[in-house]
Amino acid sequence: MRLEEGERLARQLYEALAEGDRDRLADLLHPGFEGRATEGLPLDLGGVYSGPKAMLGEFWGRIGRNFVARAEPTGFHLLDDGRLLVLGRYIGRARATGGELDAEFTHLIRFAEGRIAQLVQLTDSARWARALAEGTPPGGPGRTPASAGRELSAVDFQVHDGLAAIRINRPQARNAIDEVMAGDLYEVAVRCAGDESLRAVLLIGDGPAFTVGGDISVFARASAAELPELLRRMTGPYHEALRLLSGLDAPVVAAVHGSVAGGGLGLVHCADIVLAAEGTRFALGFGALGLSGDGGGTWFLPRLVGARRAAEWYFEQRVLDAAEAADWGLVTRVVPADELEEQAWHTARKLASGPTRAYAEVRRLLRDSWTAELSTQLGRETDALVRTAATEDASSAIAAFVNRSRPTFHGR
Repeated sequence: MRLEEGERLARQLYEALAEGDRDRLADLLHPGFEGRATEGLPLDLGGVYSGPKAMLGEFWGRIGRNFVARAEPTGFHLLDDGRLLVLGRYIGRARATGGELDAEFTHLIRFAEGRIAQLVQLTDSARWARALAEGTPPGGPGRTPASAGRELSAVDFQVHDGLAAIRINRPQARNAIDEVMAGDLYEVAVRCAGDESLRAVLLIGDGPAFTVGGDISVFARASAAELPELLRRMTGPYHEALRLLSGLDAPVVAAVHGSVAGGGLGLVHCADIVLAAEGTRFALGFGALGLSGDGGGTWFLPRLVGARRAAEWYFEQRVLDAAEAADWGLVTRVVPADELEEQAWHTARKLASGPTRAYAEVRRLLRDSWTAELSTQLGRETDALVRTAATEDASSAIAAFVNRSRPTFHGR
C-alpha cells in the first residue's frame, strides 16, 4: 500500500463517517475488520470490535447517537510495517449537554485487499467524558480553549521560541510511569506533533531519577487477572507517545540522571542526543519481574548497541553505569551532574536555533536508513537535498558563507 492510496482510503473513511453513510463505510471495511478503541472512553466505548457490523453499530453508531463530531486529519505517515499513521483532532459536541469536543487522535490503519482491515484509535478519553458532563464552556460555543484540554499532572510542558520542554514530574515516585503519566506523555507528544512552529524538544526529569520505568507499586495492587489489561492500558498511550516523539520533524535532546530503567528507557531511545549525568545507572530489569519488556527496547536496542549486547542486557540483567552506557552507544556523552541541565538546555537551544528544516530531513533519513537499501537511501538523500535547497535557510546560509558571516536560521 502506497502512502497516496492509504491516505485516499482514510479520507474516504472520515468523509463517510461525517456524512453518516453506512453503505459507504461497509464498502470501505474489510470483512475481517477489527477496531480497537481507547480504553476509558465514556459510555463503555473503549475496547475491541470484531467485524464491520460491530464497529458500525456498537462503536460509530453509539458515537453518532451521543455526539455530533467529525475527525479532522492533519497528517498522514506510512510506517515501515505498511500501516498508515494518521494524526488529527475530533471536533464537535455532545448531543445531550452541548459540551464542546476538541480531542487529539492518533489512528493506526492496516489495509488488506484494498480495504481497511484494522483501525487502532488512541484519543484523550477525558475530553470525551468532559464534553458529556460539562456542557458548553464559558465564553459560548466554539472550539474548546487550549486550557480546557487535558490537565497535565505528571508531566510539565512548556514551549518557548520553538523549544518544547517536557519535564517528567513524579519525583515522589522517582518518576515511575503509571496510567496518568502515560496519558500525559501521549498528550504532550500529540501537542508537539501538531505544532508546526516546533524546532527542538528537551526531555528532562525532576527528582532523584529520570525515570525508573513502570510503577511496580501499581502492578502489585492489581490482581493476576487485572494486570494484563492494566499493562495494555498503560503501554497503549505510552508507546504512541514514543512513536510520535521518534517521528517529529524536530531534534530531541534527553538529559538523564539518577536511574533510567525499564520501559522508561524508551524516552532515551527516541532522542537524538542524550546527555547523562555522572553516576547515572541504566537497567532493563524486566526479567526480574517475569515480564518481557516495553518501551520499544527490542526495536531500538539492537540498532543502538548491537544484537549481542541487546540480548546480554535483556537476559543477564546487567546494570550499566554512565560511562558504560556511552561506550555501548546508549547515550551521547557523560557530563558532570551539576552541569547536566545547563548543558542540556544549551544543546537544545542550539538545535532550536539551527536549520531545523534540514534537521527534520536528516532525522527522517537516519530513521529510514535502518530499513532501506542503499539505492533507495541515495534517492531519498537527493530528494531531501532538493527540498532543503529550496528553503530560505539554505539560501541565506550559502550567502552568509560566501560573505564570511554567521548565518541566522529561521526554520523556513
